[in-house]
Amino acid sequence: MGQIVEITQGEIKIKFTEAVTGNLSLKDLGITEDTITLENGLLRLVFDMEGIGEHHYFQMPTISIAYKEEVGETHWQCDFNNETIMDKTDHHGHSTVLLLNRKKLSELEHHHKNTLVLHAEFPEKVHLDTEKSTINFFK
Repeated sequence: MGQIVEITQGEIKIKFTEAVTGNLSLKDLGITEDTITLENGLLRLVFDMEGIGEHHYFQMPTISIAYKEEVGETHWQCDFNNETIMDKTDHHGHSTVLLLNRKKLSELEHHHKNTLVLHAEFPEKVHLDTEKSTINFFK
């Protein structure tokens, strides 16, 4: 598959080497539940799309993050090339679905460096469900 994954405490970096189409789980990307526990409730997901060449975004690029615990209010912020494209609070549950604006992504796209960063603040320690957590960026 066309990506390289690096995991550090609270951060997952996925570097795409090609535009991978379809719905991919974090588990499909090589991230296992035992490698990602958010002890302090903070998550930073970095999607590095540099160097994948020409690509076309899915009609509604989507990030879906599922977690084992039922948590209260969670804050989400998504930045693309250092510009905030989404800032929202999700209320009570086991998962959050983030729908990204394809037009906005295309407008902010650069020729070389393209980085999408997702920040999440959970009110407590959480365990990600990597099988149910998915991304769908490209068609």
